Amino acid sequence: MIKTSVLKEKLAAADYESALTRIYKKEDIAFQKERYIEIVSRFETLFGADREVEIYSAPGRTEVGGNHTDHNHGCVLAASVNLDAVAVVSVNDENIVRVKSEGYKIDAVDLDNLGVMPAERGRSESLIRGVCAAFKNRGYNIGGFDAATVSDVLSGSGLSSSAAFEVLIGTILNYLYNEGKVSAVEIAQIAQFAENEYFGKPCGLMDQMACSVGGFVQIDFNDPSVPVINKVDFDFASCNHALCIVDTGGNHADLTDEYAAVRGEMEAVAAKFGKSVLRDVDRAEFEKSISVIRDAVGDRAVLRAMHFYNENVRVEKQSAALKNGDFEAFKALIIESGFSSYMYNQNVYTCAAPANQPVSLALAICQDILNGKGAWRVHGGGFAGTIQAFVPIELLDEFKTRICAVFGEKSCYVLNIRPEGGIKVI
Repeated sequence: MIKTSVLKEKLAAADYESALTRIYKKEDIAFQKERYIEIVSRFETLFGADREVEIYSAPGRTEVGGNHTDHNHGCVLAASVNLDAVAVVSVNDENIVRVKSEGYKIDAVDLDNLGVMPAERGRSESLIRGVCAAFKNRGYNIGGFDAATVSDVLSGSGLSSSAAFEVLIGTILNYLYNEGKVSAVEIAQIAQFAENEYFGKPCGLMDQMACSVGGFVQIDFNDPSVPVINKVDFDFASCNHALCIVDTGGNHADLTDEYAAVRGEMEAVAAKFGKSVLRDVDRAEFEKSISVIRDAVGDRAVLRAMHFYNENVRVEKQSAALKNGDFEAFKALIIESGFSSYMYNQNVYTCAAPANQPVSLALAICQDILNGKGAWRVHGGGFAGTIQAFVPIELLDEFKTRICAVFGEKSCYVLNIRPEGGIKVI
């Protein structure tokens, strides 16, 4: 640990530039140094000057392949991005965790009371309490700390700001009290537990796993209790493309039934074979039975099942293309995945409001600009919200100009793939 006053001096100098370069672009280091100094100063104001502290970071994530597959025990390809949640942290001896996130009131969790608090559901206190409870339940050490946090992981963008926060809390406990021995995979599982059981959101594991492990990550959820995790080595900086996330607007609050229907219809197909999820249904048996299944559960359910099977195969092919350094093949598979989501999974717009299709419009603009050059697809749950595009650097200015002219000045976020997951930076 290092005193806050000394830390600010060293950040202002060049002492920690190599540590920061691990997770940020070189051209962003000056900005990040200022950002870190500001959050250290905020910590001093909140919790006292000249305390000894450490700094932690956990990234947001982007879904790259495997759209709507994890809930039926499928495969996904995800990656951490260069937007992150950062915490300046100091141990306390009060057995209380205090976290002050920028723009929010301070959260205080008494570690003597780690049961589920129904009144906390949907609030950040529940995530802190749930992560601490899971550490304790798994036999790991926990203890009090004070933290000031700041995050540029965009809320509601499909980049998983909540998962970044959960992984951040888990990473802090890992290094403060467990000598860093808790694996990134287990921290992700702990984070998912907190979100499911304490926060009250029945999410899958993809978000937390990508945030915790870092880089490109292929995840096979055939057995969700023991997911198979494979890091995919690929230097994204070498491909001369930018990763763009476009926020097309729209409200996810009214789409719960749409999201549930995707999962429900896939599971309805599985049920016709006596299984609970599609992963357990042999694809050849499914294809032989389409005429019977469509009569029982409808054509859309059949199409969504077809998407699931094809998307699983695509994830394998995408990972292989990256491992082989074949970015052109990778882009072709991204486009193929996007068309499958549009035509088969049908999660690009909602039939309840056919006049409102911002995601469809964004994809059309992407195709007009990037056809034969880049790649584009719906991002995350769909129906509203965000799309993902891989844009050649020479087209980036045109892409941003045309997208922002339609969806607003701040609608296009230019990102990089971050090679590290949740880490202790300093």
